[in-house]
Amino acid sequence: MTPKKAKSPKQVLIRFGDMRVGKDSDRSKRTPTVRKVKGAIMPVDRFKAPAGRPRVETGGSAVADLGVPTAVRPTLAEQAALDKIDLSVDLAPEHGGLLLANPILVASGTFGYGVEYGEVVDVQRIGGICCKGTTLKPRAGNPPPRVTETPGGMLNSIGLQNPGVDAVIDKYGPIWRGWKVPVIVNVAGESIDDYVEVARRLDGVPGVAGIELNISCPNVGKGGLQFAIDRDAARAVTAAVRRATDLPLLVKLSPNVADVRPIAKAIEEAGADAICAINTLSGLAVSPDRTRAFLGNTYGGLSGPAIKPVALRIVYEVAQVVSIPIVAIGGVTSLDDVLDFLACGAVAVQVGTAIFADPELPVRLGDELRAECLRRGLASYKPLIGTALPKRTGAPSAKGAEYRP
Repeated sequence: MTPKKAKSPKQVLIRFGDMRVGKDSDRSKRTPTVRKVKGAIMPVDRFKAPAGRPRVETGGSAVADLGVPTAVRPTLAEQAALDKIDLSVDLAPEHGGLLLANPILVASGTFGYGVEYGEVVDVQRIGGICCKGTTLKPRAGNPPPRVTETPGGMLNSIGLQNPGVDAVIDKYGPIWRGWKVPVIVNVAGESIDDYVEVARRLDGVPGVAGIELNISCPNVGKGGLQFAIDRDAARAVTAAVRRATDLPLLVKLSPNVADVRPIAKAIEEAGADAICAINTLSGLAVSPDRTRAFLGNTYGGLSGPAIKPVALRIVYEVAQVVSIPIVAIGGVTSLDDVLDFLACGAVAVQVGTAIFADPELPVRLGDELRAECLRRGLASYKPLIGTALPKRTGAPSAKGAEYRP
């Protein structure tokens, strides 16, 4: 038996791949460690069963029986049945129409200008795209840090960073013109004149399907108030933009009010085609050493699943006082969330924060909604709208009646 050779006391062992080699070993024989690097955002196979969920097929139609289009690829017959289901929705029937192929949109600020996600998402299968907030002049945005995670969501304080409306038109207009998915430009400003001028420049631009007014920005003319928390200011800016453009006009509500109903009604009366509810809630995070506010701009907008109950409540209340379409926003992460908002009176939803974790979610939700309609024997998703609304208009939550023990 050959005795083992004693290791040199001067030999220093290091780890390299799956080998242990010394300084005096032959480096040319090392086997390097090869690491497979995964991107932070990976495409999702909408027909692959989610982790932990077994692939289940029943004797009949897997799609119709389970209502889970991510579990089993539909057969040709199933796909033909799915294709017959009408998911289309018109958000502006009074002003030339804003027809979407399905009611799943992406929220402003979470999907860029659409082109950023082109390599991982089939953007043409989304119902609509609300692009980043756009202002009259370029904005550098707020000082960092701008984003932080919170339990059930995130706080952001981007500060409407954007290149200005003229640059947006020049760079993205020609691209949007070639898309079949409608692009709705989110418009922000510090005065009514700002909103009006941006709307005028967007009017008639090929590729721009509509305008979403973000009226939660500071209203300098009214002492720093927000348009969205003042009924008269909300009415005035909506009416002014309505006069300036024939584009379909959606107005985005703020949740930072005691009673949103009068504001929603004023916006409808001023000529809005649809209402988007809701924008983010005002929030704050504290630095790790607890000596200051964490975000560079002190306050941020809270979004994600944590705000869904607030968004549901506002959609539920607004749906009882307006007759124009409502687009729900706030914490949509699954089909159940979509169905909840539809039941409370929304005709469409926007997916926001969840896109950062799963960029294909908006596309998949459209598939799942179609499968759910098939499972229920529905030719359209319209019967799912408003099923949770009361037969009579109820008191607003500001009355506090539902909070009594």
